[in-house]
Amino acid sequence: MTDVVDELAARLWPGRVRSIEILAHGITNSNYVVDLGDERVVVRVPGNDTHLLGIDRTNEVVAGTLAAAIGVGPDVLATDEATGCIVFRFIDGRPVSTTELCEEPMLELFARTLRLVHHAGTVPTIWNPYDVIREHRDVASARGVDAPFDVASALSVLERIERARPFRPAVLGHNDLLNANFLFDDRLRIVDWEYAGMSDPFFDLANVSVNNGFPAPSEIALLRHYLGDVSDQVTSTLHLLKIVSELREAMWGVVQMAISALEVDFTTYARDRGEHALELVRASDIDQHLDLARRYASAER
Repeated sequence: MTDVVDELAARLWPGRVRSIEILAHGITNSNYVVDLGDERVVVRVPGNDTHLLGIDRTNEVVAGTLAAAIGVGPDVLATDEATGCIVFRFIDGRPVSTTELCEEPMLELFARTLRLVHHAGTVPTIWNPYDVIREHRDVASARGVDAPFDVASALSVLERIERARPFRPAVLGHNDLLNANFLFDDRLRIVDWEYAGMSDPFFDLANVSVNNGFPAPSEIALLRHYLGDVSDQVTSTLHLLKIVSELREAMWGVVQMAISALEVDFTTYARDRGEHALELVRASDIDQHLDLARRYASAER
């Protein structure tokens, strides 16, 4: 992998490269920091077969450019067709812990930042989480890989949620608000726009909450900051989209079981997220949540 970055760096910045260091080996891509003396850049090396995860690199660049224009994402500096690499300006920011993210003042700052993202513009990709989950199932199934949890029950619940909360591509969604994708320098930054697309704003709200373990008071505060509305209809909609978010994460893990060559335990990852989705169903009055969410969706139209 470093050979790819070495060759790219020599080609793009001849005579300027001082050092190349690994920034992070993610569970999809690898990222390297290239020190050019007067600036540092990040080279993102895509993983193998990431199109099977629904990733469109052209769309990622469009979304990343929009995010940079509003001061949220890093500047997109270059793309390399030969390698598929994308070059970003390095953000010298600190991590944001899950604890900090779900508490004030960072929680309010996140809500304001998310509203900026959701109104930043449009991208070519329509990112429908219901379709994404089913497509992931089909990709894995075609390769002989079954989900390590009760996928039949999960997809049955998914269909009920979809009827109560039909998909509408209303905003630019990030759709992957894992803790590792947040940085803070002089503002809150969000990186990794490869799953961005026009989506439902509640998916991002649910995604950040369930991915970062928000307790109930933090969810209420998030909804109040973002919507100014914490009615039962709104909290039920959030609860249902948390189930959808966990099923997306679980089925993403199942696809990785089928295609990834990385030494990552994707089976446990998929099982844990899938079982958590089903636990969110069992631990609540799902019929009531569906009814309230249906009313809210009807009122939004």
